[in-house]
Amino acid sequence: MADVLLAPPAPWRPRAGRWLGIAIFHTAYRGVAIDAHLVPRTGPVVLVANHSGFLDGPLVFSSTPRPVSFLVKQETFHGPLGTLLRGVGQIPVDRGVGDRAALGAASAVLARGGAVGVFPEGTRGRGDVAQVNQGATWLAVQSGAAVVPVACLGTRRTGDSTESMPRVGTRLVAVFGQPFVIPVEAGVPGRERLRRGSELLRERLSAHVTAAAARMGMPLPEDD
Repeated sequence: MADVLLAPPAPWRPRAGRWLGIAIFHTAYRGVAIDAHLVPRTGPVVLVANHSGFLDGPLVFSSTPRPVSFLVKQETFHGPLGTLLRGVGQIPVDRGVGDRAALGAASAVLARGGAVGVFPEGTRGRGDVAQVNQGATWLAVQSGAAVVPVACLGTRRTGDSTESMPRVGTRLVAVFGQPFVIPVEAGVPGRERLRRGSELLRERLSAHVTAAAARMGMPLPEDD
């Protein structure tokens, strides 16, 4: 596990970066946010999204009606892209371990009433949320934050690599769902609570993605 302290990003960073994202998704792409009003405007929030394409993070980041700091794989934090990610308040995470430094920084954002974004699937795939990691659940339970499911659609076509970028002008859609709270069950051991909470999160997010894809007529990629 990572033991080095990681300072949480300053609140102004994701706020400023959001405007950059909005500019990109209104010029290079046709970005659309559906039901963004469901995101609580105040208080700690954990946004959980499915993950199939390279632009899922920027799409949710720029579509959410409040600044959000995403947990982003640390391999991305190199060169100009790494400088940009840090500049707009994103948090590097080592996916190979229980990264306490990253979780600590995200917890600090939530403690001050901010929003954190997580891709609980852990990596890009079909985006159908067949399984999830437990980091998002841990953050939500520890902070008491509301959890908002988000469906990312159109960021990858069937047959395209998970590293590919959508064609310029592609319609990319972020569909926000109803917030929910992961209950803390008295008398249940911590690990079992985390397991149950993660399964609840998986079920809610998977159902939301399936419904959103049908609603928008934008199926998930068939390969992974």
